[in-house]
Amino acid sequence: MSHLAAVATVDLDETGWLLDADSGEPVPAHRLRDYFAERLAPPAWATDILVYVHGWQTPPGSALRTAERLLALAHGNVATAPAQYPVLVAESFDPWCVVVRWPSSSLATPAGYRRIRDRAHAMGARDGRGHAAHILGRLLGYLHAERTDPGAAPVLANRDGQYLHLVGHSFGCRFLCEAVQWAADAQLDDTLGWSEVGLSSSRPFTADSMLLFQMAARRDAFLSLFPYILPSEAHDGAPLRGPVVATYSRHDRATGFWHLRAERQSGIGHSGIGPAPAPMFTTRLLPLDQRYPLSALDHRFVNIDASDVYVRGRRLNPAGAHSDHIRPESAHLLLTLANYSR
Repeated sequence: MSHLAAVATVDLDETGWLLDADSGEPVPAHRLRDYFAERLAPPAWATDILVYVHGWQTPPGSALRTAERLLALAHGNVATAPAQYPVLVAESFDPWCVVVRWPSSSLATPAGYRRIRDRAHAMGARDGRGHAAHILGRLLGYLHAERTDPGAAPVLANRDGQYLHLVGHSFGCRFLCEAVQWAADAQLDDTLGWSEVGLSSSRPFTADSMLLFQMAARRDAFLSLFPYILPSEAHDGAPLRGPVVATYSRHDRATGFWHLRAERQSGIGHSGIGPAPAPMFTTRLLPLDQRYPLSALDHRFVNIDASDVYVRGRRLNPAGAHSDHIRPESAHLLLTLANYSR
């Protein structure tokens, strides 16, 4: 089923603070929850809530269209290959997407890439000047509190449940990871999770999956920057109950050639997640006619080699295939994660 209001938008300024959609002015801190309630109340018809944060070189209109295309591909996959997602088909799949937009445009040059890299870092920094982690963490906490609890629904019957999935691209992946880690310091009730990775959580929200397309960050980011987004012996409980799944492609020059020179190592979007706080599982991005076994995705960290699929880049664009993730195969992966979240 499709809905006219299947996509909502949230706009951040260069510091990561929330902007009012009508006035363009910053929303006062004391009005954040009221603003979310007025603009972003999860609709009753939605079975799944997606939060999509775009990456580099994405104007606001393009961010909205990208999310709409990804939803259209997902609906198309369910219609053409329903046997791949048996639980989604049994329960129905009606996603509602919140698109988080931020100022990401620059010249398509190495200097432009570094400029947005530095902006993304400043927006997410927890030093009192960057607010993206705080705002997105508050947003995710609101969505978690307002959605109906999937755990309350009978098995294989999701009439009353809404599942929360986090989807990022490029630098947008960093914002999501910052937001999840920001929430690792507060507390609220938990929901249950995946068999291997779903440990109990007492955090302000729990997300059912995190899918990171072509992440623009160092390969060791989940050790150096985001060590607490999943439960560990050193940090019991975290807001993410599903796996961290990251795609990579050797044709992604933005996180390959450029990232190597800017960070002295290639990025996750080019070479996959490297050292991490938990064991890594690596598999490839599958076509629509092949099903991912649960054993391939039921891990804390999963690298998805998309080098055979993410190959295209706009002519003369030095970023290569960095933005070639809006594909049926990507929707297939997203739907599989949603299917296994049930």
